Amino acid sequence: MQLLFGLHLHQPVDNLSEAVENAVHMCYRPLFATLKRYPEFKFALHCSGWLFTTLKERYPDVFENIAYLNEQGSIEFFTAGFYEPILSSIPKEDQIAQIKLLSTFIEDNFKKIPKGVWLTERVWQDSIIHQLKKCSLEYVMVDDYHLELFVDRFDGYYYTEDEGEQIALFPISKELRYKIPFWKVEEAIDAIKTKECAIIFDDGEKFGLWPGTYDWVYNQRWLEKFIEAVLQDPDIEPLHFSECLQRTRSLGLVYLPNVSYYEMGEWSLRPKDTLKIQEYEKMVESRYLRGGIWKNFFVKYPESNHIHKRMLSLSKKIKTDALYKLQTNDVFWHGVFGGLYLPNLRDNAYRYLIECENDLNDNTMEVADIDMDGFLEAKLANEKAIYMFSQKNGALIEFDDKEKLFNFQNTLTRYKEAYHEKMQQEHSKHDGIETIHEKSYALDEEFKKYFHFDSYTKHSFLDHISDEDFAAHFAESSFKEYVKFKAFDIQTSKNSVTFSQNLPECAITKTFTLQEDLNFAIHIDTILVDKKYILECNFHFAHYDTLEIAKEYIYDPYTGKRVVFAFDKDYTMTYFLLKTISQSEKGYDLTIQGVSIAFIFDLEKNFRLQGKLCLR
Repeated sequence: MQLLFGLHLHQPVDNLSEAVENAVHMCYRPLFATLKRYPEFKFALHCSGWLFTTLKERYPDVFENIAYLNEQGSIEFFTAGFYEPILSSIPKEDQIAQIKLLSTFIEDNFKKIPKGVWLTERVWQDSIIHQLKKCSLEYVMVDDYHLELFVDRFDGYYYTEDEGEQIALFPISKELRYKIPFWKVEEAIDAIKTKECAIIFDDGEKFGLWPGTYDWVYNQRWLEKFIEAVLQDPDIEPLHFSECLQRTRSLGLVYLPNVSYYEMGEWSLRPKDTLKIQEYEKMVESRYLRGGIWKNFFVKYPESNHIHKRMLSLSKKIKTDALYKLQTNDVFWHGVFGGLYLPNLRDNAYRYLIECENDLNDNTMEVADIDMDGFLEAKLANEKAIYMFSQKNGALIEFDDKEKLFNFQNTLTRYKEAYHEKMQQEHSKHDGIETIHEKSYALDEEFKKYFHFDSYTKHSFLDHISDEDFAAHFAESSFKEYVKFKAFDIQTSKNSVTFSQNLPECAITKTFTLQEDLNFAIHIDTILVDKKYILECNFHFAHYDTLEIAKEYIYDPYTGKRVVFAFDKDYTMTYFLLKTISQSEKGYDLTIQGVSIAFIFDLEKNFRLQGKLCLR
């Protein structure tokens, strides 16, 4: 029986140093120290380029153990995009450039030319085949779930093609993904021996970094026992994927839909649909169920879509390391891990984005449907800042400090997620430990008071017409709205953008003009004269425990800047810290995503307001 065993290692680009240090201590160092004792155990390794570079520069002992195992013939290296993008989500020329960057790193450091590719998040689309072949790649990892509807065997490889270009597919066993290293060694070995060719290629972080695994894998010696059991069993032969390809014939031809692994399909759905498909799982085999595709995350989360489409737009103008870093997948989606919900990952993405903008140094007005949602965006820029507005809601959707490479508009809306309904789901247990997909956590009582969800995206210069009770209900997003604003008409000039719309209750016009600072003028002609006009702004900062929030400004020690707002009318102000409850490998996180501020004015029939937003 052939055992094709692979490890995939990845950290988000420029991840927090303490997070990387913890991953090295809990996983990477003991993992390769253990594997070093068994050089006859053959396995495949994919390590994302940024992590490879970090290990080489900051953790040479770990890198040297990898080099030693390579010299002993233990490792077969797999390539992918250097900064771990979802290949089908980036332009074709960038796919090739990213793959070649990592393949070159592997060749330069280990004298090996990879022929296999780790498919990031196992997101498959036929259109990537041409780029893989351009990079001289011969085989790629997918999930058995990708093939379940079309074939009956998963103990080998298949071929697929697109426009006559052929590549081999190795299907990863979901059964082994869930049993290794979580079940007892004997049970894992039994599962392997039911297959003529057992294929497992999964997160290396399962070996120490995932909750509960360090003690299980190292203190209780699961990994040592597993490797020894494999090596001592005369019926199991560890092989490299390249050897399997040379020694065995394919299982045939297969064609795949656009698909990722099963759990990803669930996560990319709307919450109600995720819950529905989880109900169907109790009645129907998973092979007959299909969730969403990975790109649905751009529909589910407008904040993700905005970063992604800004990246696509920039890719047409510039090819730099900053652009390739911007393509890193982690910030674009959310599942078991924080992903999009982690502000530091979004801050990193916007840092790379602003670096690209600074390299271009183009401050001309840009008007286009950048988000590709059918509504125009207008970008105003000068030497200090970038301001981007959306026709959809007449709002500020990006506010970039060019000097500090920081987007003060990098907020996240409070979305309702499927797991909010299933935080204490009962499930059966086995004799090993639970995978991260099986765990359930009790919700901290403190978190429960933050179960509020927004019906609109948390941008700035949002318009509300409400009443005296607004301030009491602002944080819960349950205030009364007397006007349902729709998409605005848009007009632009060299350095200004005007939004307007006429409704039965009122007509509103908003003009933003960029000079040294951003000036704005708002005019509302309305019959609702006994109400309040609220101008809502949502600002993002790196650290909220050091902010100084005053009526006229917010001082941010991280950037050393003040976000200053000035008005020519009297107003009252109320604000709250925008907090989300999200799922993570630790259970649930309560994360501050921004400061929601409401500037409240008395509404007059012919209401006029002028003001300024600037950085000081």
